[in-house]
Amino acid sequence: MALAILSDGDHARVSAAVSAAEGGTAGEIVTIVTDRSDGYWDVALAWAALAAATALLVLSLFPDFFLAKIDRLTGAWQSEWTPAGLLGLALALVTTKFLGALALQLWQSLKFWLVPPPVKARRVLARAVTCFKVGAERRTHGRTGILIYLSMREHRAEIVADAAITSKVAPEVWGEAMAAMLIEIKAGRIADGMVAAIERVGAVLAEHFPRHENDVNELPDRLIEV
Repeated sequence: MALAILSDGDHARVSAAVSAAEGGTAGEIVTIVTDRSDGYWDVALAWAALAAATALLVLSLFPDFFLAKIDRLTGAWQSEWTPAGLLGLALALVTTKFLGALALQLWQSLKFWLVPPPVKARRVLARAVTCFKVGAERRTHGRTGILIYLSMREHRAEIVADAAITSKVAPEVWGEAMAAMLIEIKAGRIADGMVAAIERVGAVLAEHFPRHENDVNELPDRLIEV
C-alpha cells in the first residue's frame, strides 16, 4: 500500500477549503493528489535498449580492443574467436547491459530523472483527464465540475474543467491558481498549495457560476489520494 502523502489534518484543511469555496458558487471542485501518474516502464525499457544497442555498437567498432581485454581477463593467449564465440559474446554483452540499465532504474529518483519532461507532461495530463472523466465529468447537473490534480513525482499539476466552465473560462485563467499552488508546494507545503489553488478556483467559479438558493453539493469535498 502506498504511503499517504498528506496527514489527516491536511486532508481536513483541504476538504474545508473546498466546502468554503463551493459556498459561493454552483461549481463543484474535486481535488486529487497522487504519488505518480504513470510507471514509465516503457521509458525505462527504451533506455535499457539504448544502453544495450550502444554497447553492441562500441563492440562492433572496436572489436580488437574488447577481445584483447577479454583474453587478458580469462588468461587466454590471443585465442582465435569463432563466429559462434563472437555471437555469444555479443549476446552476453547486450543482455548484461540491458538488464543492468533496467536494474539501475529501480532507483526511482534516477528513473524519473530519465523521463523526458514532455513525456511527463503528457502522461500527467492524460491521467488527470482520466480521473476527471471518472470522478467529475457530467456528474453535475450544470456540467460545472472542475478537478485540481497534483502529481508529486512529476512535479506537475493540472486543472481540468467540465463543458459549462470551459465555455466561459479560458484555460489561461487558471494560471494564477496554478502559480499560487506551486509556490507553496515548492516550499514543501503541499496542503497550503492545494488550499491556495482551491481559493482562487472558487473565486473564478463564483464570478461565472454564482451559487443558487437550491444548490445541492453533488460531488464529495474530500481530498482524494490515489
